[in-house]
Amino acid sequence: MDEFWSFVQNKSNQRWTWYAIERRSGCILAWHNGKRSDKDFLVLWNSLQMFDIKHYHTDNWSSYSKYIPPEKHRIGKRNTWKIERKNLNSRTHLKRLAKRTICFSKSEIVHDNVIGRYIETYYYRTGRYGYNDIS
Repeated sequence: MDEFWSFVQNKSNQRWTWYAIERRSGCILAWHNGKRSDKDFLVLWNSLQMFDIKHYHTDNWSSYSKYIPPEKHRIGKRNTWKIERKNLNSRTHLKRLAKRTICFSKSEIVHDNVIGRYIETYYYRTGRYGYNDIS
């Protein structure tokens, strides 16, 4: 699991896209746009409960440690490189996500819909697969 930063209107109005991928295939299992808060992480977390996940690989953001059971939680960059690469791909494909650009979203609804459409078009797969490791 990971999250990446963007903004709407100005950099003080931050938007975070939280998502989880299956490590082997790279398919996005669930995602959520919101703030970088426990409340928004829990939306993603609740979306993942339908899957039988044995391990969660994350960075050291505090929301992950609070809610993921320690026996299932793996912290570190060793197993998150694939999702970090997806973050870079998203920034490359969607100009409004680039960190230094004059292109930005003016509406949270449009911003979230553009990211959602991108995810659904390129990465999202539905169904219950019984994955073992999630990044």
